[in-house]
Amino acid sequence: MEDAAKLQEFEARIEAGEKIEPKDWMPEKYRKQLIRMISQHAHSEIVGMLPEGNWITRAPSLKRKLTLLAKVQDEAGHGLYLYCAAETLGVDRQELVEQLLEGKAKYSSIFNYPTLTWADMGVIGWLVDGAAIVNQTMLAKASYGPYARAMIRICKEENFHKRQGYEIVATMANGTPEQKRMIQDAVNRWWWPSLMMFGPHDSDSPNSGDLMKWKVKTRSNDDLRQRFVNLTVPQAIAVGLTIPDPALKYNEETGNWEFGEIDWEEFWAVVSGNGPYNRERLEARRQAHAEGEWVRKAAEAYAEKQRLRENKVA
Repeated sequence: MEDAAKLQEFEARIEAGEKIEPKDWMPEKYRKQLIRMISQHAHSEIVGMLPEGNWITRAPSLKRKLTLLAKVQDEAGHGLYLYCAAETLGVDRQELVEQLLEGKAKYSSIFNYPTLTWADMGVIGWLVDGAAIVNQTMLAKASYGPYARAMIRICKEENFHKRQGYEIVATMANGTPEQKRMIQDAVNRWWWPSLMMFGPHDSDSPNSGDLMKWKVKTRSNDDLRQRFVNLTVPQAIAVGLTIPDPALKYNEETGNWEFGEIDWEEFWAVVSGNGPYNRERLEARRQAHAEGEWVRKAAEAYAEKQRLRENKVA
């Protein structure tokens, strides 16, 4: 009866638009859903450094190297913000990292595709970060305070990433015929995986119902996907690029760009660990974790030394 009363009060606060904070009472299912969602988001930021990181040394100019390096550094910071937000729910960060390294935790399907040319760096910034902004702007209004506040800062930085990507896209689209072919090829390869980033239809998602009810999410996967398409198609037209969807057409009555059906078999295959680069991404993370062990041990030793010194002074 006590839990029923607390649940009623909790849901009333959600309905009133209040933020839930770490020390507030919350249903266990709400806590677990948040841990799952925030940790997957954090893992996505960390794994998302890999497709771009291997292009830093191959960028075509010093300016491009610096901006890409700054972007990858931002993504590491985003992962840090999100792991910190997850820890407020009583989970240990090391536990979350181990789940990723063991292949038990999921991350965004988009990062399991290869980056074949420099044009991919522009299209990832434009499409992938553009899709992330649409989703994360909604999450900045999430009912859980630490998650919402982390998203506000992340969204500001993601906007810079999208602008950087679109600038590369526009430059190549207006460059030599070879450059335009290269950027169009990248758009052809990344368009559909970008639409998959929003997840399955809500009717096929086991988690959307609870997330919407508790206002962790405030818009459906399909609504967010439609918004992304509406924003992105005019941007493609503006630089003379073609969206690789023969079913794409503008509906004057609804004001929406209608698009074809996603290959959901491909989506579920990638999510299940059978994408083009699933194994390579996880192996790269495992290798980086192993090579960084000496840094973690040095940090722990320094922290212990500081603790002993403070105790001695006290």
